[in-house]
Amino acid sequence: MSSNKTTQGPENGQQRGKGFSRRTFMQGVGAGSTAVAALAPAAQAAPPPSPVGPGPVPMTLKINGKTHSVRLEPRVTLIDALRNHLDYTGAKKVCDRATCGSCTVIVDGNAVYSCTMLAIEAQGRDIQTIEGFTTPAKMHPVSENFVKHDAQQCGFCTPGFVVACKAFLDKNPNPTMADVEKGLSGNICRCGTYVGVREAALEAAQQVRGGRRGD
Repeated sequence: MSSNKTTQGPENGQQRGKGFSRRTFMQGVGAGSTAVAALAPAAQAAPPPSPVGPGPVPMTLKINGKTHSVRLEPRVTLIDALRNHLDYTGAKKVCDRATCGSCTVIVDGNAVYSCTMLAIEAQGRDIQTIEGFTTPAKMHPVSENFVKHDAQQCGFCTPGFVVACKAFLDKNPNPTMADVEKGLSGNICRCGTYVGVREAALEAAQQVRGGRRGD
């Protein structure tokens, strides 16, 4: 009587043993994972890389007539030195790309983007920030007229505009509207208060220098 049951003979068993089974693959993966885990603590214990570049160096900055001695890395910009190390927070760090003018300060009588000047470059130079010429208790005519002509809204650009306006009027006591537009073109107001800014600059000129409006 015949049977349908198939019996695997020794030869068939030997043939299957020569193949790459799923069991063999999983065993290999497990062995590899164990080896990686054994090496992981050694990798974590490796010392951190050494810092690249010079460390802090002594600097002396003259700000609003006061001398400050600090230790900063040579790569630190003037805006970061003012805000993060010397607590002069009037200048705002907004674009950090010399585009908006919010970080404007006066260096040796000239309006400067403090995000583009290194603090180490400013040594020995006369630096003036908005805190140096206007306060809530005693406002500069430029600040007074910014309030009068509603030349500020969100406020981020306002300190930079006020500083730029002062630097401009110090050199141009009798500006026309065209002069003001050109002189303050390096500052951006995202709220669009340009009309108020220009009116404030023209009226402040009369008070600061006794100049008459040229328009």
